[in-house]
Amino acid sequence: MQMETVVVTGASAGLGRAIALEFGKRGCNVVLLARGEKGLEGAAAEVERVGGHAHIIPTDVADAEAVERAAEEAERHFGPIDIWVNNAMVTVLAPAKEMKPEEYKRATEVTYLGVVYGTLAALRRMLPRDRGTIVQVGSAMAYRSIPLQSAYCGAKHAILGFTDSLRCELLHDKSNVRLTMVQMPAMNTTQFSWVRNKMSHKPQPVPPIFAPEVGARAVYWAAHHNRRQLYVGTSSVGAIVGNKIAPGLLDKYLAKSGYKSQQTGQREDPTRPDNLFTPVDGGEDRGAHGEFDSRSYGHSMQLWADLHRRSLGIGAGVAAAVAGALLYRSRRAA
Repeated sequence: MQMETVVVTGASAGLGRAIALEFGKRGCNVVLLARGEKGLEGAAAEVERVGGHAHIIPTDVADAEAVERAAEEAERHFGPIDIWVNNAMVTVLAPAKEMKPEEYKRATEVTYLGVVYGTLAALRRMLPRDRGTIVQVGSAMAYRSIPLQSAYCGAKHAILGFTDSLRCELLHDKSNVRLTMVQMPAMNTTQFSWVRNKMSHKPQPVPPIFAPEVGARAVYWAAHHNRRQLYVGTSSVGAIVGNKIAPGLLDKYLAKSGYKSQQTGQREDPTRPDNLFTPVDGGEDRGAHGEFDSRSYGHSMQLWADLHRRSLGIGAGVAAAVAGALLYRSRRAA
């Protein structure tokens, strides 16, 4: 069996790092794209350690030409790209009234346009071969925005719109290139230690919090199954469905709870460096996990049930048939 070649953006830390390792465990050729070279080197070593083959390409996904060059180098090194995972992101935690135009611009260029540039680079190679899969790493916030995250939520909404439009075009062209989006919950990643934060207290993911490996397993599964979209965690499902039913009620709820739920009780250091414009390596490899391991879940029953819904459905059908047969026999015996 030929090894798959996979490109992962934002692969130096956090969820991207966990995704790279998930593919590495399967012996894949993993091309790691990110800005932070220390993190890339650490991620590559981990991918090799778990049985994969790694190649690092320092890349700022906000630079379309750099992304195109990275795609060329990936195929020169490992051959045709089978899977491209768009995951890179940056953001700012702040009320919109305190945001600067250049902060919105940068967050949008990385989190949204980085996905567009990565998708286009993948399509240039996949469409002529009429095969390949593109996975967009989304968020429940692609559907339900929250306060203090206007830059990030806007970008995730944009990714959803771009992806839905492109999917229609691929169907129109009868292309065999697959496109899927995985909507993530709050996760314990390194994001919260280097995000630009204008609030008085340190940032945190909104509970419930999941380990990045939960999201990574969902991305791997989505890359190998013909599912249009995948929701991870009951919190994601609740936010997305709840917003369809009662968006106004959620507005009021988040207005009251959304500020506090995104901050810890610890004061923020206003001089702390952030990764909005430049990577924050600090001479160290940060890994995949953030500071909230003790509060995060390593498994999602909702995700497990969703990935096994066909067999669960068959099982439920068999159970109903058996119960019906037993009931029929008991009535006949009576």
